[in-house]
Amino acid sequence: MHGNTRFTCRFASAFLAAGGLAMAAAPPPAGMVFIEAEQFADTGGWDLDQQSMDQMGSPYLLAHGLGVPVRDAVTRVKLDSAATYRCWVRTRDWVAPWKSPGAPGKFQVLVNGKPLAETFGTRGAEWQWQDGGNVEMTADATIALHDLTGFEGRCDAVLFSRDPEFIPPNDLPALTKFRRAALGLPDAPEDGGSYDLVVVGGGIGGTSAALSAARNGLKVALVQDRPVLGGNGSSEVRVWPEGKTCQQPYPHVGDIVEELVAQKGTGDGNAKGAGVYADDRKLGLVRAEPRITLLTEQRVNGVEASGGVIQAVVGQNIRSARRIRISGKFFADCTGDATVGFLAGADHEMSKEGQMGASNLWNVMDVSNPAEMLKCECKDKDALSLSVQESKVAAPFPRCPWAVDLTNKPFPGRKNLGGQWAKTPLANLGGWFWESGFDMDMITDIERVRDLNFRAMYGAWDALKNVDGLYPNHRLGWAAFIAGKRESRRLMGDVVLTGDDFRKTTEFPDGCFPCSWHIDIHTPNPEFSKDHKGEEFISKATTGKDFSYKGPYWAPYRCLYSRNIGNLFMAGRDISVDREALGPVRVMRTCGMMGEIVGKAASICVRENTTPRGVYEKHLPLLKELMRKPGAERRD
Repeated sequence: MHGNTRFTCRFASAFLAAGGLAMAAAPPPAGMVFIEAEQFADTGGWDLDQQSMDQMGSPYLLAHGLGVPVRDAVTRVKLDSAATYRCWVRTRDWVAPWKSPGAPGKFQVLVNGKPLAETFGTRGAEWQWQDGGNVEMTADATIALHDLTGFEGRCDAVLFSRDPEFIPPNDLPALTKFRRAALGLPDAPEDGGSYDLVVVGGGIGGTSAALSAARNGLKVALVQDRPVLGGNGSSEVRVWPEGKTCQQPYPHVGDIVEELVAQKGTGDGNAKGAGVYADDRKLGLVRAEPRITLLTEQRVNGVEASGGVIQAVVGQNIRSARRIRISGKFFADCTGDATVGFLAGADHEMSKEGQMGASNLWNVMDVSNPAEMLKCECKDKDALSLSVQESKVAAPFPRCPWAVDLTNKPFPGRKNLGGQWAKTPLANLGGWFWESGFDMDMITDIERVRDLNFRAMYGAWDALKNVDGLYPNHRLGWAAFIAGKRESRRLMGDVVLTGDDFRKTTEFPDGCFPCSWHIDIHTPNPEFSKDHKGEEFISKATTGKDFSYKGPYWAPYRCLYSRNIGNLFMAGRDISVDREALGPVRVMRTCGMMGEIVGKAASICVRENTTPRGVYEKHLPLLKELMRKPGAERRD
């Protein structure tokens, strides 16, 4: 798949294309109040989900309570005067794509403490405006989102209009113009500064790239669309970073990764407690670097490029919706989805079917165990603690007719059935192999992919609790709502590394980061796939001699820059590999070492006035010299 480089600006979706960099937004109609859910003054127990904003137009609030209603989101609005208003709420019935009964994401809108007659989240498979009817509003009103179930209700926006005939637009281009006008946002993005290197994506790869570049003397912007760093290795997703670092003959490649991620110890792994993933450690290291400007909660969804060179990226704040323009000499796409490269017209590939799925890890806890109770991350911890003090340790769970029906179906953790390498019944619940989306688009369909994982989790827990009668004192303790992706777009470099390169240990003169993970490609596990064709949710990893190689294997630098966008690096699972080679390179410690190399190479580009390709062609000995330097060493 080849990108087109003859353009000046490209945007992530139709809703952004409608806006452009200098969108002329019409003024909002009089007698109207528009409230973005993510801008509520107090979001309560609702979570902010930005994963699908490029497809549905905005981030939204998610009532991710694992079956326990979450605390109200509350805000205040000031109106021109007390009057009758018609209320509209943009939401959806999230299980409707499966024609499942029950509409589990029910919630109410409260005006001055009184619920509207309509219950929301009950209609429509797609995002739409649900009519809330007329309501008498005071000039100074309190608005609340009141979750009724704890089962993933979602709200994009609330609108009050004095015109009873007005129907808000739902078409994305028109809705985007309406949003920006109603919020009073400026037409053009604000200046976000100019940098030597702009790193987009704050996973282990991107964070390592930013630290490496800054320590090698560059002025760096690190742009991340979540409030924490670490990506899949953060407390939000909780995949434990794997891969061997600091290998010969370049034992300092991996030093920065070791600063960011502790060595694996007892109690570490997937789906553990939040503290295991050390969000503060990562943030602290970045904030300690004076040359790094950290821009969190900024989703890059626009790129300015011409002649095969990127001039700037445009980021949208996931809370305020304000946009900033960040210009740079060089850019590093560490988004995982190859967002920057794709928008810049970079050559790329993407599997259309049979790709690896995404995980939403989860775990359970024993309410009767004091040690587990102390570590509980439940949003209703105070009420739960009170119940336990009163010796009420039974943890019932409702039937879930809208979930994947596993009443008579096998799944890991049930009746002596196990997922790959899981050793105990509870270890089978919410492990890495709870994975879905094998034949879905990991970018445009990510909400559905994540929601299928939810339906599988809730269906399994319903079956264990209510059909099998197991775990009477256990409850769901934590589940990710940010999907842990394994595969999407890959950007093409001057070398496209293949699975055979690993098996044959092809030697490259520019080997720069060591790979140690096996050729690990996930596919649906046939033991659990019957009756779930096209929507499998349990995976199996490849094994056997064809999927191993002699390591560590040093992969080439030429996989880390775009072959047709002259100032674009990449680090992470979006580098230049084929599907098989993605298996060994995608684990996070390995991705972090890619970032370290990108930071060093970018410093050579700036100092020697060259390009990423020029580093290989003219300055490879200098790159290798930097690879021998300790990661903590700083250059002016």
